[in-house]
Amino acid sequence: MPNSKQQLLDDIKSQIMKDEVCKNLAEQATQLVFGDGNIDAEIVFIGEAPGKNEDIQGIPFVGAAGKFLNEMLETIGMKREDIYITNIVKYRPPNNRDPLPEEKEAFLPYLQAQLDAIQPKMIITLGRHSMNCLLPNLQISQVHGQPKRYKGRVILPLFHPATALYNGAMRQTLIDDFALIPEILKKIN
Repeated sequence: MPNSKQQLLDDIKSQIMKDEVCKNLAEQATQLVFGDGNIDAEIVFIGEAPGKNEDIQGIPFVGAAGKFLNEMLETIGMKREDIYITNIVKYRPPNNRDPLPEEKEAFLPYLQAQLDAIQPKMIITLGRHSMNCLLPNLQISQVHGQPKRYKGRVILPLFHPATALYNGAMRQTLIDDFALIPEILKKIN
């Protein structure tokens, strides 16, 4: 089946628009920011919601946090083309506010469908919002860098790259957590 994975993803994207998920968000956003990268990736990164640059370009993680993410990928010998990246909420919340619980809930089935289509070996959540969608009731400060199993998938919660931009101490924590990725992947494989 050629491109069946891409077809599935395109269908999910169309479905979001057809279902008018979070219509209030959609109306004030420039566009839907669905996801980007390698649809055959072993790793899917999940952020929270698009910011200003993402909203303009239609690609997740293209601002300062995205730049830092690219740098961290390089430290483990990976490139942006090796991974797939998306957010829970696919429209930019006004003024970059945190996504609301009901917004995350509304988008969760589409995110699950996205993950089912891509079938990654490992999911990396970036920040507490995306972690709590897949691993509720955990504190990111306690579990970051520790792989968890959930519904047959390995999930690695990491701090959001943006936190490192405001807090220098977090930068090293993120780089250290990132260094674990190849090892965890090897164990899964």
